[in-house]
Amino acid sequence: MPASRSRSPSKDTRPAPSRQRPYAAFVLIGLAGVLAVLIAALPASLLTRLLPPGVEAGDLSGNFWHGAAGKLKVNGRDAGAVEWQLHPRWLALDADLHWVKGSFALDAAARLDRGGIGAHDIRGGGPIDELRDLSLAPGWHGTAAVAIDKLTADRARLVALGGEIRIADLGGPQIAGGADLGSYVLRFADTAVAADGSVTGSLSDSGGPLQVQGTLQLTPQNRSGLLSATLSERAGAPAEVHRELDMLAQMRGRDPQGRIPLDLEFTF
Repeated sequence: MPASRSRSPSKDTRPAPSRQRPYAAFVLIGLAGVLAVLIAALPASLLTRLLPPGVEAGDLSGNFWHGAAGKLKVNGRDAGAVEWQLHPRWLALDADLHWVKGSFALDAAARLDRGGIGAHDIRGGGPIDELRDLSLAPGWHGTAAVAIDKLTADRARLVALGGEIRIADLGGPQIAGGADLGSYVLRFADTAVAADGSVTGSLSDSGGPLQVQGTLQLTPQNRSGLLSATLSERAGAPAEVHRELDMLAQMRGRDPQGRIPLDLEFTF
């Protein structure tokens, strides 16, 4: 029988795997971890360097990315406390904000970028007398509900505003002896902000002893405002409201529908 042929073992010509460890990759991962720890440990006090003039923050806790200021002042006035959580983005910085002053509280989402600063979904509210330290509605009482959808400003002025503010059970010692004046809504349409930065909103009542229709114009440049409206009493209004409007009608008169025109200038 013919002898069987045995195949000679084939030689593996593939290169042997490198035994060299990827030290460069480990170094990069380590450096990234150290950098992440350092960034996360940035103190909350670092954020105070970004505050605009006239704004002070104290009683700080947490860190730069998620912290709180237990004491906030605006032009030397008590402005409550604020908590923030920052989210870095490409060429921008997003923030979730929670502001509290007594039992008045607001939540908002904000963004800071090269174009300026903006906020949206501003929601919250509370008793307006909690804002007396900020010279807002001093002596007045009522409950505010804030629903601002957008607020945008560049480095010089306000450029966009949209949403509404509702006030319920409004009253003040200067009018009708502090009697309840009812509820109102101030709305800002998409065209509320003019080219010069002034803001105009529509004002109307949403129930109560007074019928009110008008506009509110705010000029931030000189901190002035103008309320232009007509008002009249409803049937069943308190006697104090009737007396107040009768005195106002003697100076202003009434239109054929019995409404009294009102133009009130103020500063803020």
